[in-house]
Amino acid sequence: MKRIVLFDGVCNFCDSSVQFIIKRDPAAHFLFTSLQSEKGLELTKKYAIPEDVDSLVLIENGKAFTKSSAALRIAKKLDGLWHLFFLFILVPRKIRDGVYDYVASNRYKWFGKKEDACMLPSPQQRKRFI
Repeated sequence: MKRIVLFDGVCNFCDSSVQFIIKRDPAAHFLFTSLQSEKGLELTKKYAIPEDVDSLVLIENGKAFTKSSAALRIAKKLDGLWHLFFLFILVPRKIRDGVYDYVASNRYKWFGKKEDACMLPSPQQRKRFI
């Protein structure tokens, strides 16, 4: 089963993060959908993801991961040295999620927000979105 990354479809930082993952995932381990999409809402309900989760979710092996756990599990599958970031899983989740929450709560201020448009993937990337 493919891993599914749910992301905030109006967040510029999240959009850049999806592009970053795609570029470093030539084996296509991940599929993508925005949290706001019909499929995203369906998966949110299916996996009982709390309504206040609004930035990044990874669905892997029938389980949903959020915040730093999602980001680190994604990094683990990326080409290059990015998989080494998974070592941060040893840091207590409360600390990891504190850093994650700080960045997530400031992402619109720092990186901006799309008003009503999502990025348009290339034809090759389009098959990675559900």
